[in-house]
Formats: sequence, C-alpha cells, structure tokens
Amino acid sequence: MQILGGKSRRRIVAASLLLALGGPVLAQADPPPRPVLVAAAANMQSALAELVPLFERAQNARITLTLGSSATLVRQIQQGLPAELFLSADEDFVFRLADAGLTLDRGAVYATGRLVLLVPANSRLALDPGLKGLNAGLVDVRKFAIANPELAPYGKAAVQALQKQAIWPELQGRLVLGDNIAQTTQFVSTGAAEAGITALSLALAPEVAARTRYVLISDALHAPIRQRMVLLKNAGVGARAFHDFLQSPAAIAVLLRYGFR
Repeated sequence: MQILGGKSRRRIVAASLLLALGGPVLAQADPPPRPVLVAAAANMQSALAELVPLFERAQNARITLTLGSSATLVRQIQQGLPAELFLSADEDFVFRLADAGLTLDRGAVYATGRLVLLVPANSRLALDPGLKGLNAGLVDVRKFAIANPELAPYGKAAVQALQKQAIWPELQGRLVLGDNIAQTTQFVSTGAAEAGITALSLALAPEVAARTRYVLISDALHAPIRQRMVLLKNAGVGARAFHDFLQSPAAIAVLLRYGFR
C-alpha cells in the first residue's frame, strides 16, 4: 500500500475542493474515430483526393482508401479485405460481390465514366473522337498503353473502341498493359508510351494535364462505363454516411469537375 505524504494529501484536498465547487477538471479525450475502409477503382484517385477531405472535415471522420483495378479489389474483398464500401469502375464487379452474398444490396450508380485518347504534350499525333488520327499516325506509336482489360473496366472499354475502328490488330503487338488505369495514365504522362487510352477523370488531374493532351473518345465506340458503388455486409455508420455523401450535391459537383456524368 502506498502511503501519501503531507504534500500529496494537500493536493488531493485541493482537487476535491475544485470538484465540489465546479472548478475545471480535464476530461478524458474522446478516442479518434475508427477509420472507414473504402476500396475504390483507380480512376477515382483524383476525385477522391478532393472528396475524402471534404467528408472528413464535415463529419469528423477518417477514411482509409485502398485503390486498384476493380477486379483486383473484388478478389481482395473475397479473400477477406475488411472494406466497408466498394466503388467500382463498372457494374458487373459489384453484381459479382452481391451474388456472392457479400453486400447489403446491389448498390447504386454514382457516376458514368468517360474515355480519352491521351498523348504526351509534345506528341505530333492528331487527336479526334473517332481515332482516325491515331490510325493514320501509327508509325509514330511504338508503345500504346491501356489498362489490362481482364482487370479494369476502362481497359475493356478501350479494347472495344479500338476494335470498333479496326485499329486493334495493328496495336496488339505494341501494347503496354497497366495493372490499373492510374498506372496506364502514368505510362503516357511519363513518356513510357507514345499514346494510350485512359479515364477522363485522370487526364484532368493537374499533374497529368501539365504533361499531356487528350481528346474525348466518342461514346458510340464503347459500352457505357456505369460506375456502381455498394456497401459491404460489415458496413458501419461511417461507411453509410460516406455512401450518402457521394450522392450529395457537393460530391456531385466534384465528380462533374473531373469529367464524370
């Protein structure tokens, strides 16, 4: 047993008097909020860099992001990644999780993505929505970047556009495949590829726009890129709040600024 000396007894008496008189007492700080784990398609990288801080400040919440191709994220979720909200770059991957019983419902479309042909700023390639300039300038294209179509919906849409314009056979031997659409964008912006097809949302990022130029690819050349989100079975209050926030006017304004529809 610890024996208190005179000074210690006086401090205790003083503290007791403060309590009795309603004086200031330091309360125990509230624990920081538990981070909400969000798994998001890589094409959302730039938009989420704005959206997450907006939400965190408004809700006193914390978001932890895991970015990647939609297929890779689905595989990780199936293998136990404790994500609470999944933002896919298409609808099929959400439906795959829903059919496996891993989601609360079948989700909601939060954006429609757009495809662009991207080249370094000093490229001589002519840019047009129908990709005629690409076809005419293939002699100057040694490496062409797309996202792996088996992993990324934007890669799948890129293949559709190239096939539609009969350019696909000429480019197959020159392809550089990104593991996700963010890596694909990096291949072009760093000059590792002479051209590529990527997401408008990433082409609009300031660090990419400073080193590249782009043209929107005609929507008629590929299937719509409907991006769906879904709450996973373990979704907590924070994840539900972020899900709702992404459908708010403030979030929609950010998405529109990054080229989503």
